[in-house]
Amino acid sequence: MIGLVAIALVVAGRALGVTSLGRLDNLARLREWIAAFGPWAPVVFVGGYVAAVIAFVPALPLTLLGGLVFGPIAGTVYASIASTTGAALAFLVARYAARDAVERWMAPYPALGRIDRATARHGWRIVMITRLVPIFPFNLQNYAYGLTSISLGAYLVTSFVCMLPATVAYTVAAGAVVAGAWDVRRMILLLAVAGVLLVALSLLPRWLRGRSAALDDLLRTG
Repeated sequence: MIGLVAIALVVAGRALGVTSLGRLDNLARLREWIAAFGPWAPVVFVGGYVAAVIAFVPALPLTLLGGLVFGPIAGTVYASIASTTGAALAFLVARYAARDAVERWMAPYPALGRIDRATARHGWRIVMITRLVPIFPFNLQNYAYGLTSISLGAYLVTSFVCMLPATVAYTVAAGAVVAGAWDVRRMILLLAVAGVLLVALSLLPRWLRGRSAALDDLLRTG
């Protein structure tokens, strides 16, 4: 069922002319389309998000879409479920179903080889760092970790926890846009929360440099 919904979402997106999910008008159109599914809207959203993660589609617009459609709380829940599920499936594809193909995909990105070597030394700490600090593209990481020695459990738990702050920030910011239509105070509060989280995340790389042996090793390894 979820697979069919995911396909339907992609097809509908193309029919609507959604070639750039990040555009506000496209997000608004997708919001209306998904909301029209009523009780099935969460299934449509999660299925489409998972398919997008596997297909290397940027996750940020979809996270914002979750906040627009479902609000900050439910949007965070659904976006977190979807991003973690997509990350798990990409990991499993790389490890068990298409390892040779994934290795060929990664060949043009020698920097991703650092993840394998650093993970062998530092384990889940490398997952934590690459999820919190934008060193490598999110969707490429999902496949890259499938080629490392880290266990699926450690990868998933660390990914879920460390992706959560950014997910909350973006869904809260998107939810503030909707809230502003009927409650200005709520909008200001939500934007303030999102702003604090985003500022903290932007300062994290600078704070970690020199304090994290795992990060220093990841950046230094050639």
